Amino acid sequence: MRSLRALAVLVVVSSGLATVDAADRPNIVVILADDLGYGDPACYGGKIPTPHIDRLASQGMRFLDAHTSSAVCSPTRYGLLTGRYNWRSKLQRGVLGGLSPRLIEAERQTITSFLKQQGYHTAAVGKWHLGLDWSVLPGKQVTELNIEPREQVFNVDYAQPFRNGPLSVGFDEYFGISASLDMVPYVFLRNDRVTAPPTEDREFLMMAGRDKGAKTRQGPTAPGFEAEGVLPEIVRESCAIIARQAPKSKGSEGGREPFFLYVPLTGPHTPILPTPEWAGKSGMNPYADFVMQTDAAVGAMMSALKDAGVEQETLVILTSDNGCSPQAKFDELKVHDHNPSGPLRGNKADLFEGGHRVPFVVRWPGRCAAGETSPETICLTDIFATAAELCGEKLADEAAEDSFSFLAALQPGGRTTRDHLVSHSINGSFAIRRGPWKLLLCPDSGGWSEPRPGAKKAQGLMGVQLYNLETDLAESRNVADAEPKRVEELREQLDRIVERGRSTPGRPQKNAVPVDVMARK
Repeated sequence: MRSLRALAVLVVVSSGLATVDAADRPNIVVILADDLGYGDPACYGGKIPTPHIDRLASQGMRFLDAHTSSAVCSPTRYGLLTGRYNWRSKLQRGVLGGLSPRLIEAERQTITSFLKQQGYHTAAVGKWHLGLDWSVLPGKQVTELNIEPREQVFNVDYAQPFRNGPLSVGFDEYFGISASLDMVPYVFLRNDRVTAPPTEDREFLMMAGRDKGAKTRQGPTAPGFEAEGVLPEIVRESCAIIARQAPKSKGSEGGREPFFLYVPLTGPHTPILPTPEWAGKSGMNPYADFVMQTDAAVGAMMSALKDAGVEQETLVILTSDNGCSPQAKFDELKVHDHNPSGPLRGNKADLFEGGHRVPFVVRWPGRCAAGETSPETICLTDIFATAAELCGEKLADEAAEDSFSFLAALQPGGRTTRDHLVSHSINGSFAIRRGPWKLLLCPDSGGWSEPRPGAKKAQGLMGVQLYNLETDLAESRNVADAEPKRVEELREQLDRIVERGRSTPGRPQKNAVPVDVMARK
């Protein structure tokens, strides 16, 4: 009987009619690594040992063409939680700072508020980096859409609760830090306040063992706060939530309460500070050590699910917020035949594939094929629509405008309805992809790799780039001159997507601000 039921489930999933009865809705855990490159995990061809991510992939589906909506962190997080392209928000380039006010619009539905309406307990643990409204001191200010300068870091009354943080977008509970771990303030947050006032003024090494190397931004720090202790604390808190919520997710006299756990990790982003037990473990460099520690963090959470008895009824997604940063020291890793971007051109911040194509692994025992790969093009914005289809709920026209469900793709040969992808770089450059064809509306990388925007190497290059990723995954041959009609068609499609305020079917919506696809900074 059980085997027949499992077969029926597989038939439903593979046919695309993958709704799940309310009583059987899975717990959902989304683990978002920070700056983990497409080629970093061993299961994606990397040379760094990542046994826990590899095991997760062997038990689930590994996507080969998964993308973030942006090549940097704040915008990607906006897209993941809202199901909407980041460039539709008021953040048109760059990232937020640790003191920036809330980015997600007050009236906007998020995957969190949606799942909460479906009876889920919602929790977030880790790096927020989407802004929140601190209590700013009288007569002072903080930068809204960029990283605040040194002269602003003490402009906040940290003793006061903040407003419009994670709890305001549907999370029942939150623990973590306000932004990247190389940005102030260096203090833990719980729900709507700091856990200890940041009364010290400190900074941290950007990479372990480099005593004369770069440092993080200096600023307000809580007594006893150490950057290397943040990732372990995130793991402890996440595992504690799993242990606490697991019994409720199985059902009781009070009813069943599945949980949604969003875990935006701080590793392997800077500061690259593996704990002593991981220092030197890779035999490569501190970045590789930190990737191994990040992999172990994933393993600890998987063990927590198993120990709590909910491994079988939990859907797990492991991915990254963008490509790997040059802070990893690519030259040192190359000596060991390791390239964080794998076969891709570019890295974090870029419009090239290495900036936004990321590892993406899904495990859902009995519902998702094990040990398989999918060639389907997906985006982190698609997690929202996937959750909605799983719950059998139709999204409102005003929600998740750029989210396509990939639920059907969790079985071999399953397809999504996404037939295009819009990408965005750190300086606001755009690219659009349809099938194998990718058009970049810039002559350069749009980010940090060569040719950099405004650099001498970029001068004299064509204003647009067109690549066929099926025959040229490394984006080495710009064929825009030979394909003028295709360039025109892709540009027209991008204009329509911008103008309609959505890329999914539905009633046109408005972008938060006017969007100019050629307004490169």
